[in-house]
Amino acid sequence: MAPSPGTSVQDDPVALAEIELCGELMIAASAAGEERLSFARIDEVLEVGRDREPAVRPLFAYHGL
Repeated sequence: MAPSPGTSVQDDPVALAEIELCGELMIAASAAGEERLSFARIDEVLEVGRDREPAVRPLFAYHGL
């Protein structure tokens, strides 16, 4: 989604946070020895926990990926 006219990414703290999190994931993925990051490693990088079942399962979960 593009920023509103007259604003920039620097003016959007949510966009900046998302960019930072994506960067952290890319760094972790490039340093990983395995082909994919595990859900546990992703949670660790994003500093979140898996205390509850997500309301919506990711699309890839239905395709066995």
